[in-house]
Amino acid sequence: MTVRYVLDLQEVDETQVAVVGGKGAHLAGLSRIEGIRVPGGFCVTTDAFRRIMAEAPSIDDQLDRLSRLDPDDREAIRTLSAEIRRTIERTAVPGDLAAAITRALARLGEQAACAVRSSATAEDLPTASFAGQQDTYLNVVGATAILQHVSRCWASLFTERAVIYRRRNGIDHRTVHMAVVVQQMVFPHASGILFTADPVTGNRTVATVDAGFGLGEALVSGLVNPDVFKVRHGEVVAKTIAAKQRAVHALPAGGTQEVAIDSQRQEQPALTDAQVVRLVQLGRRIEAHFGRPQDIEWCLVDDGFQIVQSRPITTLFPIPEAGDQENHVYVSTGHQQMMTDPMKPLGLSVWQLTAMVPMHTAGGRLFVDVTRRLASPASRAALLDLVGRGDPLVRDALETVLDHDDFVPSLPDADPGGMPAGGASAPTEPDPSIVTELIERSQASIAALERDIRTKTGPALFDFLLEAFEEHKRNLGDPLNMQAIMAGMEATWWLNDKLQEWLGEKNAADTLTLSAPDNVTSEMGLALLDVADVIRTQPQVVAFLQGVGVEDEGFLDELAKLAGGTEARDAIEAYLDRYGMRCVGEIDITRPRWRERPTTLVPVLLDNVRNFAPGAAERRFEEGRQKARKKEQDVLSRLRALPDGDRKADETKRMIDRVRTFIGYREYPKYGIVSRYFVYKQALLEEAERLVQADVLPWKEDIFYLTFQELHEVVRSHHVDGRLIQQRKDAFRSYHALTPPRVLTSDGEAVTGAYRRDDVPDGALIGLPVSGGTIEGRARVILDMAEADLEAGDILVTAFTDPSWSPLFVAVAGLVTEVGGLMTHGAVIAREYGLPAVVGVERATRLIRDGQRIRVHGTDGYVEILS
Repeated sequence: MTVRYVLDLQEVDETQVAVVGGKGAHLAGLSRIEGIRVPGGFCVTTDAFRRIMAEAPSIDDQLDRLSRLDPDDREAIRTLSAEIRRTIERTAVPGDLAAAITRALARLGEQAACAVRSSATAEDLPTASFAGQQDTYLNVVGATAILQHVSRCWASLFTERAVIYRRRNGIDHRTVHMAVVVQQMVFPHASGILFTADPVTGNRTVATVDAGFGLGEALVSGLVNPDVFKVRHGEVVAKTIAAKQRAVHALPAGGTQEVAIDSQRQEQPALTDAQVVRLVQLGRRIEAHFGRPQDIEWCLVDDGFQIVQSRPITTLFPIPEAGDQENHVYVSTGHQQMMTDPMKPLGLSVWQLTAMVPMHTAGGRLFVDVTRRLASPASRAALLDLVGRGDPLVRDALETVLDHDDFVPSLPDADPGGMPAGGASAPTEPDPSIVTELIERSQASIAALERDIRTKTGPALFDFLLEAFEEHKRNLGDPLNMQAIMAGMEATWWLNDKLQEWLGEKNAADTLTLSAPDNVTSEMGLALLDVADVIRTQPQVVAFLQGVGVEDEGFLDELAKLAGGTEARDAIEAYLDRYGMRCVGEIDITRPRWRERPTTLVPVLLDNVRNFAPGAAERRFEEGRQKARKKEQDVLSRLRALPDGDRKADETKRMIDRVRTFIGYREYPKYGIVSRYFVYKQALLEEAERLVQADVLPWKEDIFYLTFQELHEVVRSHHVDGRLIQQRKDAFRSYHALTPPRVLTSDGEAVTGAYRRDDVPDGALIGLPVSGGTIEGRARVILDMAEADLEAGDILVTAFTDPSWSPLFVAVAGLVTEVGGLMTHGAVIAREYGLPAVVGVERATRLIRDGQRIRVHGTDGYVEILS
């Protein structure tokens, strides 16, 4: 088979990314769309690049060294990538390859001005655009110059920014190859970028056009500010005309130069409104062809538009599939569950099958459709009140959407659907004994699940699990369960509202709930202090644990060989028997549990050994209980001194008793969920192991990239689509780069909400106050529990804290998170431990640097950065 080093654009189609790279394939696709004009040209294929790399001296050694570099060592990457580029540029282009390029150039015209553009096989992809990572050269004239710039494009695969981008996206340098596109040069009156979706809000109905005079390099390089037009439904709805003092123009002999724009033209629009609308119509045609929003480079020549590039916009958050053309409003489940990381397909589908309301997926996250609840004034008010108490940013985001004219229809008799109303059915005086009854029911149900699932394999296992999921939902949907949860939450709200009204005291319930009984999550943190007490007295055990790495999963077996190791191992095993089903991101069944990866707990255990004296768990709990009792006495005494004080004191006493009885149970349903999830997971992994033994799957963890329903079919048929699993892995990796919004609309608008407060100092980071008090200390920015390294007095700063983070809470003095609400798990545990806490602080882990001194105002809801 003859190797072809050059292909005309007309010979290529968009499936040939491996041959002509992402840019070349997209240009070929563009040239086939009716009404779209693309400058003619040809592609120097990846076979040419591979040949150059094979002939480049010492390139293999250089690539080996590059793969071994620390990704954070920017200087070393900069130096070695420059060395690799010089090696490639100095490698002579073989005669037959040079001749093929020269022949193709002759078809364009020997002295035709050309654009020479890099086209890597890992660019302009749906999940990674690589925009601006490789080089483009404009107005290149003559065969010698073209060959020289083709070499430069090959070399630009190893620019510092491209190397770092690949490392961050998990792409091996050797798997990416470079093609080069050579096109006839276009000399435009105006040029710029068209985004077929608003790149800021994500709204797919709004297109944005950036426009300037001359070549687009002036905009890309930041030389001038562009005119910006917003177009919706065929109409320019907003525009900003910039003063464009400079432009980039082509030189007759090749190359480009900056030129000054005549003062009378500087503030003239680069495009008329009619031209903008026509351009967007072309963009919609391109978007429809590629099936996703596009980032399009365009040129205006003689009142006609030519398209010189189109790539997918990879930063947009995907939209849940609704199956209709109606408007929809979605609320993020991850923000409610304190887990905003992406979930794998099996995790998404199991949560959907066990959730109490329909769940929609997008970008590896879960959402609830609240459109119908917003459509009715009565249910709308209840929904806004419920979410507003938990997370004011969600409420503000929903109100922002409601302000959009006619987006949410008005349906007075709408079926509420969506999220549970909460609170409406809670009894005035719930029976305290229901907490014990509910816990016993849950334990019995889990024990029956563990017993009955042991005999189930193959398709019968999946039938059994579907029945188990229904039992799972029956437990959660038990009216007594909701009564117990809401009793504690409503008592908390009542105390905070009334004691601020009567005594002027903010968040009084924070102290009144300290060391509340029967809280399985706070008990989990204290129990690890008891394990530390066992380890602390055994120096060999402590020294051994200090050397345990993340991969040393067999360390528990090694412990028994040490003096005191058996006692230490037994204490850890007992802890794992009680709490081993937990982990960070535990709503995703595919996440490794502590029982599966016990090394996660080792850094926390060592922190507890170092930072606490023996008996700390019992002492801390009793101190909290005494503070709560003292606060109760103080509040009741002050209330009795008020007019009508006895009544107020009596009502408050009832609510204090209620909150201390029921608030601990708030954490138990989640404990029951993850306990059942671990049983489900163990059974599914055993089934996966059988698939591996039967050579159906190469790895048992591959089942995580199938939905529950798809896995059921694989078990039945013993056939799996390996390409689907790889596509799911690639998609999951890309989802990590996306930030899920609190509220998302079916137009694609991502709405984050705002606090709209003016009662905080300048420069302070605003959040939601969830646990009172003020604390100053060193910020420890921790995104992975396994990397915890805490000292007494540290303040934990992280993205989110689900129940698995509570063992860290005993070792810190305060808490700051990016996600959370008044009644989310982290807030409840912070109050029970008496930690000043502010949650919902946007970008906290990026705005606060590890080691900085900060002050957390847990009563007023803001954080000050002191140094």
